[in-house]
Amino acid sequence: MIRRLICLFGITLVTACGGGGGGSSTAGSSPDRAPDNAPCEGQCASATSFLEQADVRRVLAQAVHQADALGAAATIAVVDRVGNVLAVYRMAGVNADNDVELATDFPVQVTTGLEGVVLPVAVGGDALAAIAKAITGAYLSSEGNAFTTRTANQIVQEHFNPGERNQPGGPLFGVQFSQLACSDFTVGGVDIGVGPRRSPLGLAADPGGFPLYKDGTPVGGVGVIADGRYSIDKSLLDSDVDVDEQIALAATFGFIAPPDRRAERITVEGKVFRFSDVDLGDLPVDPAQAPDFAALAGAGELLAVRGYSTGQVRRGTAFGQPESGVRPATDFPGLDAFVFVDGGNNNRYPPRAGTDGAELGEAAFSAEEVRQLLTSAIGVANRARAQIRRPVGTPARVTVSIVDSRGAILGMLRTRDGPMFGADVSLQKARTAVLFSSPDAADFLRGISTPTQYLNPDLSPAATVNIGDYVDAAQLFIGPQALTDGTAFSDRAGGNLSRPFYPDGIIGNPSGPFSKSYDGEWSVFSTGLQLDLSFNNIIAHIAFVAGLSDTDVGANCAQSAQPRVANGIQIFPGSVPVYRGSTIIGGIGVSGDGIEQDDMISFLGLHEAGEALGGAINNAPAEIRADQLTPGGVRLRYIQCPQTPFINSDAQFVCAGK
Repeated sequence: MIRRLICLFGITLVTACGGGGGGSSTAGSSPDRAPDNAPCEGQCASATSFLEQADVRRVLAQAVHQADALGAAATIAVVDRVGNVLAVYRMAGVNADNDVELATDFPVQVTTGLEGVVLPVAVGGDALAAIAKAITGAYLSSEGNAFTTRTANQIVQEHFNPGERNQPGGPLFGVQFSQLACSDFTVGGVDIGVGPRRSPLGLAADPGGFPLYKDGTPVGGVGVIADGRYSIDKSLLDSDVDVDEQIALAATFGFIAPPDRRAERITVEGKVFRFSDVDLGDLPVDPAQAPDFAALAGAGELLAVRGYSTGQVRRGTAFGQPESGVRPATDFPGLDAFVFVDGGNNNRYPPRAGTDGAELGEAAFSAEEVRQLLTSAIGVANRARAQIRRPVGTPARVTVSIVDSRGAILGMLRTRDGPMFGADVSLQKARTAVLFSSPDAADFLRGISTPTQYLNPDLSPAATVNIGDYVDAAQLFIGPQALTDGTAFSDRAGGNLSRPFYPDGIIGNPSGPFSKSYDGEWSVFSTGLQLDLSFNNIIAHIAFVAGLSDTDVGANCAQSAQPRVANGIQIFPGSVPVYRGSTIIGGIGVSGDGIEQDDMISFLGLHEAGEALGGAINNAPAEIRADQLTPGGVRLRYIQCPQTPFINSDAQFVCAGK
């Protein structure tokens, strides 16, 4: 018993914990995986790495056991690493008193965006919240880092850290609006199959979502909602005993993240990430004493969730195998690269030529150029020292996406152990850079004639917002030429204009033109253009899952006939537009590691691809980059590359002069 509790909470007795990688796996060592007593460094996932039905039942039983001891009625979701929902369980005490409210303050202070929307238990609102939390725990984690929804909470707010005034926004500011159901990349459906799967509410920043590990490799996530609040923790300056987090932590017993990979062992900008605010002393009962799942008869029920779950306990997929939708690439030798595949094991996004030949003629991307750009970017990632992974000195793990000038996907490639969230996000980043850099960006945004329809807490219509209003704001803030003159915008530059303060983080300054005003309108549930582009489809999907509509959303988040940003936009760094001379032909987006690494891999990957192709493609000419703009007297930033970024190299200023 003592050994098991030691292992659960990461006290460093390696002989007791078997490397800290979780305890209930039925898999043994094999030639293609590290020994069970060795830490994994991105190479351990194999055909035996998945959640068995017995594992899922154990996670549920431990959660219910803890909730009973706390006098709480919880809804618990378990997913695999690519987001397949393996079970949703609702305890018997969950009723209308447990309706889920989306808000950053109680009572609600902000009335725009998703703030104050209530998801009734009667239509499965609790299940949506639990699923989103579980997916977040799974998607943010890898063999090199274990992040939770509390970690997510830390990195999406207006200040980093939350509660520290006049600090820049979180490094993943805006990531909560990714993995959306309306995305043309994420996969939907109730059947277990290839991923990455969609999330009903995007990524969650509400504590109570954890990754699940077996033998050092992540195999899924668990999410819990018991307090009726899908929210955030607005200050990191204290520790909270959160009932959702207590239950979810207990659920991970035997599947807890390796101690050396948890968020609190990883720093960014000298600040330590947060894994959990609760530990052994905050659990009223020992999770090792939880009864078998079969003994829970009458304690609750398994839920069928429309579009997500059949109401059964199911086995997860093995990550890195074709069944998961992610497998080794066969046509990129020497890169240890992976591709996304469909149910027939076919690469979903092999390199192809641009679809915009009618507009660009011979200037359009060729398939060989796409292949070289993917190769060069992954090559930079493999040389780069990771920022948010352990052990220190391991390579960056990311996904790279290439799109053409219309936002069509021309190719996607990833490294072996990149976190799953980075796939959809890298595509959002590439498309956002292209859209903002295009001379017709203003026309495109003004052409979205369907207004964003906000809702009252009872889901009745409230205020409306026209997307074209953001163009007006940008032209007032930057100048009348904004979004029409072809200025090259990276996601770092566009993100500068998407913060509730400009410059970023300085309280009292005006908001950027793509953001809501901080005075009564901005929150993590009300970010501005980013959310408003997808808001109607987020609500439409919720209505479908709740049975209030017979029609689910299509594969285009923006209310536009042109799917140029079909999975939404992203507003934190990691992308640049791609040019042939001075003509924009597409974009590259990178996500999965630290944002400076993402910036460098996209920018330097494009530079090195251009060199390999004899200058056929290139970064934006320096004179048209967004860092030539000084709105409000403050210069925008284009990219920021890390110092001494490469493994076994002392090279510095690697992006300078390019």
